[in-house]
Amino acid sequence: MAKAISVRLDEETQRALQTLESSGLTQSEAIRTSLMASAARLRRGQELAAEAASLEADETDRQEMLNVASLMESLRAPG
Repeated sequence: MAKAISVRLDEETQRALQTLESSGLTQSEAIRTSLMASAARLRRGQELAAEAASLEADETDRQEMLNVASLMESLRAPG
């Protein structure tokens, strides 16, 4: 079942909503789309942070990273 909510929009948010509506979306579609996109970005950020933490804790990966960095340094032109 759909849930109706009420929000107060400041001027900046009202302009953003008008921009979305000018693309052909209804108010409801614009708000739903924006909420879903925001939630997806948040989830993706959390997934990336978890992946980074996992790689940081992986000693094999860290050693490989140091080996690659050392190789790259040895290939760098002098000066």
